[in-house]
Amino acid sequence: MHANMHTNTQTNTQSNTQSNTHADTHADTQTNMQANTHADTHADNYHLIALTKINNIGNVRAKELLKHFDNPKAIFNASKKHLKEISGFGDEIVNSIKKFDDWETVEKELKFTEKYNIDIVTINHAHYPTRLVGFTDAPLVLYNKGKANLNAPKILSIIGTRSISDYGKNLTDQLIEQLEAQNILVVSGMAFGIDAAAHKACVKHGMPNVGVLAHGLDIMYPSLHKTLAKDVLDCGGSLLTEFTSGTKADRHNFPRRNRIVAGICDALIVVETNAKGGSMITANIAVQYKKQLMAYPGRVTDKNSLGCNELIQKNMAHLVNNADDILSILKWNKSKTATKKIQRALFVELDDTEKIIYDLLLQKGSIYIDVIYTNTQLTSSAVANALLMLELKGVLQVMPGKQYKLVD
Repeated sequence: MHANMHTNTQTNTQSNTQSNTHADTHADTQTNMQANTHADTHADNYHLIALTKINNIGNVRAKELLKHFDNPKAIFNASKKHLKEISGFGDEIVNSIKKFDDWETVEKELKFTEKYNIDIVTINHAHYPTRLVGFTDAPLVLYNKGKANLNAPKILSIIGTRSISDYGKNLTDQLIEQLEAQNILVVSGMAFGIDAAAHKACVKHGMPNVGVLAHGLDIMYPSLHKTLAKDVLDCGGSLLTEFTSGTKADRHNFPRRNRIVAGICDALIVVETNAKGGSMITANIAVQYKKQLMAYPGRVTDKNSLGCNELIQKNMAHLVNNADDILSILKWNKSKTATKKIQRALFVELDDTEKIIYDLLLQKGSIYIDVIYTNTQLTSSAVANALLMLELKGVLQVMPGKQYKLVD
């Protein structure tokens, strides 16, 4: 009996030792994998930020480079000969890449983001705004300070004149109040006027909102909005920019800011604006991006309503009077729509790949093909075949610009 007890004890000890060793090995493997993933992410961020600092390399060319290399670091390690093999990359552009040596600025930016808890959201990052992915001029890198979900199911951008009238302020306040219960993320540009009114109303009603900036996150322009910026963050919102620290609010940065405001949303709402100015530029970008554009009408004698009236008159924008009009146009007030789509799918046999894409479309609404690649990790041939089958089965509708949505 003593021998049996000794044998059992020895066996249990060996079993426990093996179990502990296995657990330790598994933990070490997970730790190593996490460390490697972190290192890879850091390296990608490092070299993607560097790409944004190279003369003659904008967002379009940077993304063309990423198509030809396995990772951002490989771009800087590539030979001149290899780089010149890419269409459109001549001596001047290639030399700009090979001569880049401002790594100190890149390192400084990484330290800045780490110190102030700023997320570096690159175009290949899971949290990158999917509504921006399909545009050729989409930012390569975004810097996000805050907690807002940049891929919220429903996003509205609200813009207008800096010279806000009582009429414009009342409309903005009423609109936000009417949207409070709709679980909508509001985006605007943190400028004086309609922008500020929209952000302030969101804060008042506890609604997360995003302020898109035309400068780095080390400053606030206008400076009078420092408190408002803090309030936006405190209510679960974000401050978002494509500009690194040290970048001032120069005039040429505002159109770049405006395209993010226009592209990140499902619809752009113009509350009041003159016939010229930043709001009209943003409205035109929204039309180019095939976004829903809506505008509040105003008196023909009011300067601040000339732009809105023009957008409506030219059939560029829907005329809206309140939140119900907006929700109706976007079909956000019809909960039966999603139910119908689900019921339709129940009568159609989908394979595993088709089901993945179907579920993504059900979650996000209309999306570009690049968004499918980013969110599914499926091969291009698998995506193309599944999209064709979904269209043939009457489940999917093809929109202009390689955009897809479920049939209503």
